[in-house]
Amino acid sequence: MFNRKIIIAVINMIVCGVLFGQSVSKTGTTAAKFLSIGVGARANAMGAASSSTVDDASSMYWNPAGIASINKYQGIFTYTKMFADINLNYFGVVIPAGEFGNIGVNVTAINYGDMDVTTELNPEGTGATFNAGSYAFGLTYARNITEEFIVGANVKYIRESIYNSSAEGVAVDIGTIFTTPFYGIKFASSITNFGTKMQISGDDLLVRYDQNPNSSGNNETVDAMLATEKYELPLRLQIGISRDFYFLNNQRLTLAVDANYPNDNQQWVNVGGELSLFNELIELRGGYKTIFLEDAQEGLTAGIGINYKNMGPLDISVDYAFQKYEYLDDVHSFGVILSF
Repeated sequence: MFNRKIIIAVINMIVCGVLFGQSVSKTGTTAAKFLSIGVGARANAMGAASSSTVDDASSMYWNPAGIASINKYQGIFTYTKMFADINLNYFGVVIPAGEFGNIGVNVTAINYGDMDVTTELNPEGTGATFNAGSYAFGLTYARNITEEFIVGANVKYIRESIYNSSAEGVAVDIGTIFTTPFYGIKFASSITNFGTKMQISGDDLLVRYDQNPNSSGNNETVDAMLATEKYELPLRLQIGISRDFYFLNNQRLTLAVDANYPNDNQQWVNVGGELSLFNELIELRGGYKTIFLEDAQEGLTAGIGINYKNMGPLDISVDYAFQKYEYLDDVHSFGVILSF
């Protein structure tokens, strides 16, 4: 009888957990949400189905294991023009270190533009402006465990600031890529933004406080700091598969699918493809984001890449991506990769 009660209780907990997970998405409950904005024009053009396909310096964002495939010094710079005058920039450098593995550094920076200072007496603005920004500085390491299995990790310092207040945190990304013996299919997994909670603090939270407004003899101007909540980072588990198909004198078609499980939304699936022509000189890309996500705002993606390789000591790749949004302005990404 006792064991039966335990079993029934466990079943009830599982059922309640499933129902609770389906009804509550926790959307908008994490800090540093800029960490969820994809970087790299190639990955964005392929619908962010990139955990198993990234093999350049943008891997430090999507799946840090990917930089183990880089055999040259490589630098990347990407610029993403978003809505409401918001711009996202990403910079990274990867250094091959032979059998030791590969090392990389990366910086993510987002600028929200100048905003007017408003008050109760001046709702249209006081004439002064303030700025807000979000930044992440990362150090990445990856290596081959075997010829088919690679692992990597990215440790990053995160900072968000607005006017005279800021919040800080530390997080780690861990990823793997496995080339299976089944038709060359790649299987990848990554966990991103696993780290500390963030809490905003600063001079903007300093206020004058009256502990007892009903008393006429107390100090009415006590200095006090407003208390703020601590918020988790946008943790995400991403699992993906991809395969390359070769045809017509080594032309390549890559198809990829990624499943995403975040801590601040429901699950969704991204799909994408890349058609590489003329010995990888031109690459045409397309994809679709947030499939199966209720009330999804993202969708169709497309892009193109031009690669100048084997033309000297310096290889150059130029990429562009287009991302469609339901109600907001379309997003455009540009990227340059230099390898030498």
